[in-house]
Amino acid sequence: MQAQEIKASSTNNTPTSKSLFNPEHKRNFSRKGDFFFHWGYNSSWYGKSDIRFQGPNYDFTLKDVVAHDRQSKLSWDYLNPGLITVPQYNIRVGYFIKDNYSISIGWDHMKYVMDIPQTVAVTGYIGANITPENVATGALAGDYNGQLVNVKESMLTYEHTDGFNYANIEVERYDDIWVAPGGNTSLTLETGLGGGIMVPRSDVRLFGLGRNNHWNISGYGVSAKIGLKFYVWKNVYLQNTTKFGATNLTNVHTTGWDEYDHASQKINYIENMWLIGVQF
Repeated sequence: MQAQEIKASSTNNTPTSKSLFNPEHKRNFSRKGDFFFHWGYNSSWYGKSDIRFQGPNYDFTLKDVVAHDRQSKLSWDYLNPGLITVPQYNIRVGYFIKDNYSISIGWDHMKYVMDIPQTVAVTGYIGANITPENVATGALAGDYNGQLVNVKESMLTYEHTDGFNYANIEVERYDDIWVAPGGNTSLTLETGLGGGIMVPRSDVRLFGLGRNNHWNISGYGVSAKIGLKFYVWKNVYLQNTTKFGATNLTNVHTTGWDEYDHASQKINYIENMWLIGVQF
């Protein structure tokens, strides 16, 4: 009788999983105190955004600019450690502060490419000669109040392709949807909120003047995410997550004359990522 009471007490003290979904089976272990690490690749979609260019003898804004991502075609070549960061990728490490809550830091390497050519409305003014190098702007010089302009490479190319980088901290919550009878295999819903800094390396040519600039803390971002984690085994998982983000870039490097020329823009995006991770 005494042995049975001790056994029952021990069972009651065993940590179990927490979930809003109340699956038929539950894990008989807690993830509190575990670390996790995952790596994967993403595709991104961008809302239309205004880009403002400022510098000596010019201050103009391109309205509702259309842009896309540039995911490299995946191949076995990227197993080469020297090439693994070429595609759009995600890397994250985190710690479970409770069974179903974690805090993590990560790097989202996306790419943003303005469609060229495209026709957009322009406001502001463009001088006949702009930037410290007095680059000639030709027929595009003048004052603008919403006139449509066909933006070609001779006027502008604009990319964050090395890349549109989001260094961030996130807090995540997890709720088991399904747990196998053995408890080691499960499907879990992940939700989370985050914020951080934008560190793009922007490749810009303004009327032919520019370069692939150095990395630069150009602004900040906030994000929310939702996804599914499939634990193939207790400590190995596959994950698909969609993130919704808003960014404010206040100081984008453009011509290479960083103390004089810069651009600013607010970019909203949706990012979908496929990941493989371990927990330890």
